Amino acid sequence: MGGITRRALFAGSAVGAAGALLPTAGPAVARPRTARAGYRAGYHFTVPEQWKNDPQRPVWIDGSYHYYYLHNADYLAGEIGTAWRLATSTDLVSFTDRGIAVPKNTTANGDVWSGSAVVDTHGTAGFGAGAVVVLATMSPHDGPADQAQYLYYSTDGGRTFTPHGTDPVLPNPGVRDFRDPKVIRDEERGRWVMALAENDKVGFYHSADLRAWTYVSGFVKGGIGVLECPDLFRIRAGDGTVKWVLGVSANGKAAGLPNTYAYWTGSFDGGAFTADATDPQWLDHGWDWYGAVTFDKRGTDGTLDEGTRYAIGWLNNWDYAHITPTIDGDGFNGTDSIVREITLKRAGDGTYHLASRPVAALDRYVSRTVTLGDLEVEGMHLLDYRGTAYELTCEVTWDQLTGAGVQLRRSPDGNRHIDAGVHRDYAYLNRRPTVSPDMTGRWQESHSPFDPARREVRLRILVDRTSVEMFVDDGRYVHSSAAFPYLVDTGLALYTVDGKAVFRNTVIREFRV
Repeated sequence: MGGITRRALFAGSAVGAAGALLPTAGPAVARPRTARAGYRAGYHFTVPEQWKNDPQRPVWIDGSYHYYYLHNADYLAGEIGTAWRLATSTDLVSFTDRGIAVPKNTTANGDVWSGSAVVDTHGTAGFGAGAVVVLATMSPHDGPADQAQYLYYSTDGGRTFTPHGTDPVLPNPGVRDFRDPKVIRDEERGRWVMALAENDKVGFYHSADLRAWTYVSGFVKGGIGVLECPDLFRIRAGDGTVKWVLGVSANGKAAGLPNTYAYWTGSFDGGAFTADATDPQWLDHGWDWYGAVTFDKRGTDGTLDEGTRYAIGWLNNWDYAHITPTIDGDGFNGTDSIVREITLKRAGDGTYHLASRPVAALDRYVSRTVTLGDLEVEGMHLLDYRGTAYELTCEVTWDQLTGAGVQLRRSPDGNRHIDAGVHRDYAYLNRRPTVSPDMTGRWQESHSPFDPARREVRLRILVDRTSVEMFVDDGRYVHSSAAFPYLVDTGLALYTVDGKAVFRNTVIREFRV
């Protein structure tokens, strides 16, 4: 049909009652071959049970990535406090659970918060060459003014850790919010560098041995909430340009900005970071890509790829972190984004930005491919496909229209769905017409810039049981949001607004992990 509008797309589809957040499976339906019962993701990382939140930067050790993350084994009992749990992977798609690595409540300092692990190749900390050292925040009295940095070490390849005493290696100097140490090795100057979140500032520190730290400078940015989980790395663009990148998890919603990963390109002299621009760019424009970390891309022999990094984020948001139907029946609360490959790109105006794409190893897990080819669409076009976990790719071209996109996880009556596409001068992901975790109704549709004069857009959309990740134009912009569609909502449709478009090279892939 022609003449469809954004209003018509969403009419009659609002989900209101809190009870809607615990939908039942409903009658049996035909599922794609990769489907599993319940709400556990089909091909994204999920905590085995109970709770997870912040990812900790994965470290390459003995031929595999060691992925640590914050885990609370007492979540369902209502007890707070996190430990570091470990999973290992050789390809960053399939992970093997290794249990608790850094335990909580083994000292009077209590549980263990975010930080970072490093391989101390030269044994600078005194625990032996190759020891794995963790710097993490602990807060003995659970107050923002007593957060400090503590050290744990491992001599068994990062599987288990021992506390280095009970005193902090970096005490709190009286700062409110003093946490999330991110440590890197500065081989050129023979020292360690720490980036630390200090409310609206990222502080930089030096150390020769990981045990004594000296403050050297700070990078301040207000207006985007309390800065958390800082990130600092060097990356080379395809044109040979090298940039340093400073990233933070930040909440910019009050200013109409994302609540995800803000970053600045610039330079770093070993002590101070200088940004190319005052305002940050954002690595994700959705509502749910928080506590994200980037990490080295290594070859099978351990060689470093200077032009690509990996990234992973928590698919959740502290505004509604505990509202999830995955607890009911599935017994867990904690899903991560797909691991992404991050590259540095030069725009036409000479500025640089990061681009994202799903990790290449995902291609090895394809279990089914549905090739739909080129589809001409005007209005709404229902596809003969049903699924809850898959990838959709297409290139949309047009001569004149207002917008175009896809309806994901569409209900049999068409009232519930998740919409992704472009409209006039923005790309968007809208979860309002399905079961959303945001009970305020304010954080439903995310936006990123789009130039309508191009009259084309490339979409790559990863759909799983409780999430959607949309990569626009080869990952120039990404939108990641959690959503909890009814398990019977498996439909898929293409649509245009005020015109005709061709959805070229339309392909659906399913994965078995």
